[in-house]
Amino acid sequence: MILICESNSLEDYLMETEEVDFSHLSIKEKTAELYSKSSSYEVDFVKKAYEFVRDEISHSWDIQSSRITRKASEALYFKEGICYAKSNLLCAILRSRGIPTGFCYQRLTIGDTPDTGYCIHALNAVFLKSQEKWIRLDARGNKVGVNAEFSLNDEKLAFTIRKEYNEIDYSNIYKQPNPKTINALKQSTDCINMYLHGLPTDL
Repeated sequence: MILICESNSLEDYLMETEEVDFSHLSIKEKTAELYSKSSSYEVDFVKKAYEFVRDEISHSWDIQSSRITRKASEALYFKEGICYAKSNLLCAILRSRGIPTGFCYQRLTIGDTPDTGYCIHALNAVFLKSQEKWIRLDARGNKVGVNAEFSLNDEKLAFTIRKEYNEIDYSNIYKQPNPKTINALKQSTDCINMYLHGLPTDL
């Protein structure tokens, strides 16, 4: 897939926002910890940050939690969140170290088939200066049937798009989280109910 940047300026992918709150002390401390465990090579830090968010921050649906996290610092503190919050956290950690990071989206069925409805799924795109290219990473969290991995060349995302089910893989790299995804988190009080009935179905 050819990725399309919303902005031609990498600086726009380093901005701090309410949700990508990388100035928060906890984000700074976790970023420093991950960086200290990495080689000086940019790719190693990105891989460690990605695997931390993927593996150490639980997906709320997988643990059947009713808690909703939105900001990166909230996802880090509670160690959980759906894909929207987890993508905010990975973005915050990487932007904290000056690594341009954006947001990408897919339209997926909520369950295995279209009759379950659709939802928007969030992941990240990261610009690696050493590779001179963007790569997409999905920190949703692995489980049976989901096996996303860090890869420089062949994407290994959490979900394969099924065009016969009208699923969509959007090619845009956005500077900020999509407002519909953030509003879903802001307006809901129970994560399980939100996951089943309150997620946006399109961009």
